Amino acid sequence: MDTKVTDAADAAWTTAPSPCVDICKYKRQGRCVGCSMTKAEKQAFPSSGGAEQKREFIETLIGRLQESARNPAFWIMSYRRKCEREGVPCPIPVEGDDA
Repeated sequence: MDTKVTDAADAAWTTAPSPCVDICKYKRQGRCVGCSMTKAEKQAFPSSGGAEQKREFIETLIGRLQESARNPAFWIMSYRRKCEREGVPCPIPVEGDDA
């Protein structure tokens, strides 16, 4: 793998914003219907560590959405828009990208 691609991917995860997509309605077992995080997870994310920890955290959220029979594509689309608004690269690749 090209180290430039790896460096860019790591940088995207390092600067990844919170997975919160500004819906903030807690229903399902205390989890937000928009992002599937608990209030404690939302508060902890900014200090959740480096690129690897953020990647694992977001992958866990995507898994939760899939397990709850929700299509994670809707959250991913909202998260990509959030990254764009904040002017940071979205760490979640577009399906079909080779990156």
